[in-house]
Amino acid sequence: MGLNKDLVISIEESIRLVGTAHVSKDSVELVKSEIEEWDPDIVAVELCDSRFKALSENRRLDKESLLKVIKEGKAPLIIAQSMLAAEQRKLGLNEDLQPGAELIEAISMAKEKKKDVALIDRDIQVTLRRAWKKMRFREKTSLLWSLVGQEESDEEFDIKEILENKDLMTMMIDELKEVAPGAGTVLVDERDEFLAHKILQKSSSGKVLAVIGAGHLQGVKDHLNNLEKPNDARITSLSEIPKKTLFQKVLPWIIPLILFGFIVKSGLEKDFGEFTEILTTWALANSICAAIAVILARGHIFSVITAAIASPITSLNPFLAAGWFAGYVQMKVDEPTTEDLTNFLKLEDWKSYWTNPAGKVLLVTALGNLGSMSGAWVAASIIGVLGTF
Repeated sequence: MGLNKDLVISIEESIRLVGTAHVSKDSVELVKSEIEEWDPDIVAVELCDSRFKALSENRRLDKESLLKVIKEGKAPLIIAQSMLAAEQRKLGLNEDLQPGAELIEAISMAKEKKKDVALIDRDIQVTLRRAWKKMRFREKTSLLWSLVGQEESDEEFDIKEILENKDLMTMMIDELKEVAPGAGTVLVDERDEFLAHKILQKSSSGKVLAVIGAGHLQGVKDHLNNLEKPNDARITSLSEIPKKTLFQKVLPWIIPLILFGFIVKSGLEKDFGEFTEILTTWALANSICAAIAVILARGHIFSVITAAIASPITSLNPFLAAGWFAGYVQMKVDEPTTEDLTNFLKLEDWKSYWTNPAGKVLLVTALGNLGSMSGAWVAASIIGVLGTF
């Protein structure tokens, strides 16, 4: 197949966009060809610092970073990121090529020809956190189901068709926006705008060849055609994690306050039977929901017990989470080996989370927190109903 020049767009004389599939040998050749022929001053690539290091240094997960993920409550973000990467790896492995090869090739060739290199994408953690905050509960559920609720397919993806047919890329983007509009806005629309501002920012220093995913090509082009100059304030705004609203700050304290209110009520009325019933309901609902969640993650029995014990206590303190304790115990009783930690970043499908010890630690942490949260709401609902009689 010849190089698809339809994926090359010139914006005035100082900017040229190259749309690629991050898993195609033809994309690598297209990037090399454009750098040779157009001879840019700056080669800009759709990477952030962390993704660049992960690709170029073949960075691996270690026990210290896994523990940090648990402590900082980032397990759901890492799970989402690795699931998306696993889907992309399936495509890349079909071509015996690792995703992002054309980006690394662009950087390598730019350095070889003594060109400046610019990493123009937004930090992946910021993108994932903004996406998570933008999504409604229904969207989160739908997206999770679309990732893990489907049967494995033996369908082979034709990368050449994807590259040749830009409408297919548009269709994939539209599908994401349909499943999770909030995520689609952040992962696609916001990044289109962010990339455009960064490209325009770099163009003041010379000719810029921007290597970006084909799915971003049209959006970035539209923004560049409408922008007169980069807006630093807008770049800063898109780089921030949205602050919690007053309601979001107060929400975690509502359930503890409800429980405290009923306890005070029963104490003032000297109804010790009701007092005992409230505490029993709280403890059982929290413990059962948290334990079931960890069992679904196929956690060790000690992790299940830890979640059950911790949940009634951590649910009273928004700064603690039962999943953190359960995940830590899971990590200690079924400690991932160096090989497990290395292989984790190579997971090819979501089922591996239940077989790889490192993945299981993340699942125990994430589902443990979700189960504990559910248990708190179940308990509050039951206590509220009991309190009306």
